[in-house]
Amino acid sequence: MNDTLMIGGRAYASRLLTGTGKFKDLEETRLATEAAGAEIVTVAIRRTSIGNLPGQPNVLDVLPPDRYTILPNTAGCFSADEAVRTCRLARELLDGANLVKLEVLAETKTLFPDVVETLKATDILVREGFLVMVYTNDDPVVARELAKRGCVAVMPLAAPIGSGLGVRNPYNILTIVEEKSVPIIVDAGVGTASDAAVAMELGCDGVLMNTAIAGARNPVLMASAMRKAVEAGREAFLAGRIPRKRFANASSPEQGLIE
Repeated sequence: MNDTLMIGGRAYASRLLTGTGKFKDLEETRLATEAAGAEIVTVAIRRTSIGNLPGQPNVLDVLPPDRYTILPNTAGCFSADEAVRTCRLARELLDGANLVKLEVLAETKTLFPDVVETLKATDILVREGFLVMVYTNDDPVVARELAKRGCVAVMPLAAPIGSGLGVRNPYNILTIVEEKSVPIIVDAGVGTASDAAVAMELGCDGVLMNTAIAGARNPVLMASAMRKAVEAGREAFLAGRIPRKRFANASSPEQGLIE
């Protein structure tokens, strides 16, 4: 079955995107990424070295750009100006690569997105030729507006970043999916494999996670579980679930019973 994820004009076989933060070391980062089967890996430019922090281990040594699509993100930015500067820096560090993950946060307690600043940054980055994958809340109206402004993927949260609460508002996510004009990738809040499967069964095009893998007791094993969950959820969505019914529905017909 040819079922690829298209992001910015490029096809990917994996629908699981992973982060590179919070692992104990780069070797664990490498092993978990491989176990997840991820092809797109996100890197926080302000927190992780990809050659911009002298003397620190370079994540590109274990996740080389010729094998992975490196997705720089603007984690830790609280204004459009900060986010735009970070994306420009990332483009310089990655030899002109334009694919970025935009997140502009409102405050530190919830790490919810600042929608006003996110829209402002989106307009600037799209105008400058960036391919913007954007972190946002689970508001269908905002998601539709971000796609309209030129984002190549919209990434609504399932729950607060790092919370592990799973998909808290499935009907919001479902509405976003039903109205989509670009890929919808759940970003933030996944805690375990069943959460990832639920997101995919709703019809999301992919799931991005970091803490759920890196914070697990066995990150490499959890990465493997997440890979299977995303694949199973996608297949279940494509297969089409049966309708929910209040009462039983016999698996075998009642006609022609043997007396």
